[in-house]
Amino acid sequence: MRVDGRRKDQLRPVKVTRNFIKHAEGSVLIEMGDTKVICTASIEEKVPPFLKGKGQGWVTAEYSMLPRSTHERSPREAVKGKQGGRTLEI
Repeated sequence: MRVDGRRKDQLRPVKVTRNFIKHAEGSVLIEMGDTKVICTASIEEKVPPFLKGKGQGWVTAEYSMLPRSTHERSPREAVKGKQGGRTLEI
């Protein structure tokens, strides 16, 4: 049994809030205990120059954690000029 009363194999309740960011074409806030994740989707009607005229699309992804998302404050990766292992993994 866990401190909060859950069994060892029991997940925390999950809450999903759609359209969380009003200016994004799509967005969601996912909450599970103290963990909160915001996902957004944006659409641009363009592709990189090397794909122009080829009838193909382009998908990119970005990932970031707030500096105080863990017990010990860690600086933003953009400030350090390099990505950490967790970012590269994702």
